[in-house]
Order: sequence, then C-alpha cells, then structure tokens
Amino acid sequence: MTESFEAGRARAAADVMEHLLERVAFARLEEGHRAEVRRMCRETLAARRGTDVSVALGGDAALDAVADGLADEAFAFKDFYALLQDDGVADVLVNGRDRVYVERGGRLSAAEFVFPAEADVLRIARWMTTRIGRPVSEDRPMVDARLPDGSRINVVIPPLAIDGTVLSIRRFRRMGLDLDGLAGGGSVPLQCLPLLRAAVAARLNVLVSGGTGAGKTTFLNALSAAIGDAERVVTIEDSAELQLARTHVVRLETRPAGVDGTAEVTTRALVRNALRMRPDRILVGEVRGPETIDMLQAMNTGHEGSMSTVHANSPRDALARLETMVGMSDVALDERAAKGQIARSIDMIIQLRRLADGRRVVEKITEVGRLQGDVITLQDIVSLEVRGTGPDGRAQGRFRATGVRPAFADRIERAGHRLDPAMWRFEHPLG
Repeated sequence: MTESFEAGRARAAADVMEHLLERVAFARLEEGHRAEVRRMCRETLAARRGTDVSVALGGDAALDAVADGLADEAFAFKDFYALLQDDGVADVLVNGRDRVYVERGGRLSAAEFVFPAEADVLRIARWMTTRIGRPVSEDRPMVDARLPDGSRINVVIPPLAIDGTVLSIRRFRRMGLDLDGLAGGGSVPLQCLPLLRAAVAARLNVLVSGGTGAGKTTFLNALSAAIGDAERVVTIEDSAELQLARTHVVRLETRPAGVDGTAEVTTRALVRNALRMRPDRILVGEVRGPETIDMLQAMNTGHEGSMSTVHANSPRDALARLETMVGMSDVALDERAAKGQIARSIDMIIQLRRLADGRRVVEKITEVGRLQGDVITLQDIVSLEVRGTGPDGRAQGRFRATGVRPAFADRIERAGHRLDPAMWRFEHPLG
C-alpha cells in the first residue's frame, strides 16, 4: 500500500537526513556543493520507488521538487546538524525556534544558530522521530527514544509545549570514560580507585546515586570495567546508553506503549525475564518504579555484584526513594520489611554531585549497614568538602577519607583483593 504524499515525504526526509548526518561531511554543505547534495537527495528518493513505503510522487518533476526542498532544508539547518556531530557537545536543547542551547564542559550556553520559524523546529522533530519509527504527532505529542547513534532524544510538541516544539538531545559519548579517566579529570580521587575496582570484583552490590546530569550512567559504565571477563552481564535500560567494553553482555531496552496504549515492555518485565537468562550480574540503568523490588530480590538470590543508579540527592535520600519504589510493587511488605530488604541488598552507595562550575564529582562513598530499629545505618567512607569558589569560578575543596574501615572491607579481602590501610585516612584536593 502506497503511503500518502505527506507521510511518504516525512519518511523520505528521514532517510535523506540520516544519510547527511552519517555520511556527508559538513564541509560539503557549502553553496558550491548544492548540486551534489541535491543529487544525493534525488538518488535517495528515487531508491524508495517500487517499495511498499514508496513516496506518492506523480513523476520525475515531483521527485525533483521534493529533492530540491530537502536539499534546501539541509543547507538551512546545517549549523544545527553540525551540533549533533560536535564531540564537544553533550546536550542540545531547543526551547523553541530562537532559543537553542548547548552544553559543553558541563556548562550551558546559547548557540549562535536559531531556526527560521517554529514550523522548522517541528519539521526537524518529525524527521528525527520518523527515522526511529516513532514519529511525533498529535496522537503522540511526546516521544522519548534512542537515536541510531545511541543519542537520546525527547520531543514535546504543542499544545503540550506552550511556547513551541521542545527538543532535548543528549549526545552519545562514543568513547566512554573509565575510572582512570574520571580520576584524571578530577571526578574521583586516585586513592579511591583500588577500593572501587575491588568492590566490583568482589561482587558488592553498588548503587550510584545523584541528581539530574550528575553523571550516573557514565560512572556506572566506568565501574563495569572491573567486572570479570568470564561473567555474563545483562543490562536493562529505558534508553540504551551503557557501553560495556566486553563481549559477553546482553543489552535489553524497554519499549513504551504504542499510540493505542498496548505493546509496552517495562523495566520490571525485563528484570524478571533477565533472571531466566542465567546472568552473573544485572545492571539496571536506573530504578524508578516497581522493578526495584525485583532488583533487590535478585541481589539477594545469587546475583551479587549487580549495580544500578537512582535519582537522589544524598545516600539517605537514595534509601528513602528505594523504600518508596518498593511500595509501588504488588509485593506486600510493611515498612520495616522493605527497609530490611534494602539493607540486605545494597552494600555501597556512590553519591555523585554536579558542582556549580559544571564538573561532575563523587561527593560520598558510603557503606550501607544493618537495620537498627527502624533506621538503616549509613557510614561515609569518603566525602567531599567544598570550601568555596576560586577566582576562576571553579569550586575549591578536598576529598577526605573519614578514617572508618567499612565492614565490607573484610569481604573484599576474603575475595583476594588487598586494600592499602592508607585508603581509610587520605586527603586529596579537588582539582
């Protein structure tokens, strides 16, 4: 069945723009190369003919007209496309046609590029979501998905977005940072690396906590490098962002409900299915709902060394969030039983913080202790003390070990990983 002209043109535009993004050097998007770009557009359109999704064109003249229009769009929005290819850009945020922002080095700034009209923002949103098979529309005014290169896109269109179409694009980091890279950038003190690697290797259950943009996924990815090569790892994410440098990994991704409200696959469904896949460890990109109870039970039933992230501003808040999310499930647990489950499951919380200067750092490394009364005990092992801001606008302070040797240190050493006693009493300046 042949598509309507508009639907076909949208799909054709998605094909053409994907070709531009992935294979055409932006240096060629100069006026002298317009004929070359136009020819590429026409060839891409012509290749669609004769398929069940072919563009409903009346003939060569109509095809030429559409090719010309797509080539014009490519040149009009080349600066926007360039942002999506700039390795220095972490986020591209469009709050309407004339408010485009980018994040570089942890700081947001206004981009020089603006869209000619609101309709152009909507056009970009439509072709970007069409190319992943989930076109934004009146029936689906919000889309959150992963682009083919791994970047994450969120789109909200009017009337939900009052001031115009909103695009939020989190760029895919092609080369993830390891722990050494994070230490070199000042995110974590070098003295902590042996502890973090040993904790993962000894199969402690680790929760990475932090606010929005604190770098939770990046840190979880860095931790995963300490997992043994022989272990089978299953990752579960809403939008696949983890990049594990290993071969024996199974990556699972949730699926939102369709326009008709069916076919949804939740994180909880994937966690439950993962238990049947013979995993040695399960990594959940972020727990945020009833899947929390399944994750905790997995940690207690043969899947030690599992890890996840949670959105919270302190280790204590992270535990409170876990307790709330356990209550969302259909498993009947009273408050004390829920807290006991959490205390038995989580060994370490790594709290991340985004400083005012944009840097993402480890704020605390905290041991989760036993349930005493109605309170889960927490003991900070390492903490960051911020003392102010220097003349250059960068935060100043120090990382400091609290002097406490955690109970899980014995477990780490029984697993064959010796820890230097100096680990528990160091100070390290915030770089």
